[in-house]
Amino acid sequence: MLRDRLNRPLRDLRLSVTDRCNLRCTYCMPAEVFGPDHAFLPRGELLSFEELERLARLFVDLGVRKLRLTGGEPLLRRDLPDLVARLARLPGAEDIAMTTNGLLLPRLAADLKAAGLKRVTVSLDSLDPQVFGQMNGLNVHPDRVLDGIDAALRAGLGVKVNTVVQRGVNDAGLRALWLTLRERATVRFIEFMDVGNHNGWNLDAVVPSREVLARLAGDGREEGNRAEFQAAAPTHRGEVAARYTDGAGHEVGLISSVTAPFCGDCTRARLSAVGVLYTCLFAATGTDLRAPLRAEATDEELRRLVADVWQGRRDRYSEERGEVTGRQKVEMSHIGG
Repeated sequence: MLRDRLNRPLRDLRLSVTDRCNLRCTYCMPAEVFGPDHAFLPRGELLSFEELERLARLFVDLGVRKLRLTGGEPLLRRDLPDLVARLARLPGAEDIAMTTNGLLLPRLAADLKAAGLKRVTVSLDSLDPQVFGQMNGLNVHPDRVLDGIDAALRAGLGVKVNTVVQRGVNDAGLRALWLTLRERATVRFIEFMDVGNHNGWNLDAVVPSREVLARLAGDGREEGNRAEFQAAAPTHRGEVAARYTDGAGHEVGLISSVTAPFCGDCTRARLSAVGVLYTCLFAATGTDLRAPLRAEATDEELRRLVADVWQGRRDRYSEERGEVTGRQKVEMSHIGG
């Protein structure tokens, strides 16, 4: 098993298939930066499905077992079920998942399931139309995301919901969101992180996960009464969410990259839509795989390049956040969440 300098294995690969998105979420692609004149990548610069399949196969050869499609918004990539089918046929790829805003799931969920997709993680930050419209930057109504979640469930896909929590923005509606969705999906609440360079992050806007859990528990006077949460054991090394269950078996996940960093168990590599390999969500630079790929490098040469990158990896940004300041980072829209 391939391991880095901190003895972390390579188990997960996130494949970005586009830098485009049909929302302008303030913590990822704020509209004032990614406006109507923003120059997105030309189609010819994106990795083709054949190139993505080949690189994914080589990563699986090196120990990756979980593949996740990201973006931008991956459902904007034309004929995406064809790519899912290619990846699902790879020997050794045990899990094919996707992170999406859910808007196009009513049209595509059934085809994605038939192609071999197993799970989707859908982003939904509030059920309040005004709050959600402000956060997604385009005044899109939360009902459109809920329709996507329901379409995924009807298609037989596993569903999780990710909610990025920002103090003074959407934190007042966390319990209502969880109570509404807990029968349909596992909701994971994510501490607001300093991903990219334009999301206006500051520590005061972070709601610590322990406070989120207290809010979800309630005080007994709210609808649904008070919930009593018990910690659940991790299912595997590298699981990013601390999981809790209430008395009825409903699960909630807390992702605490700011207050309880989990760099020591990070098993994820990320490949941008143009074939740059990143070993950290907060990376400043990456390694170009597209150039050697298109220069007809052999499989062995590409495997060795990836292995050298991973074996030299020392990333642990979330543990060093207070020590590292002013560094430019890759945008989340290039490598997914």
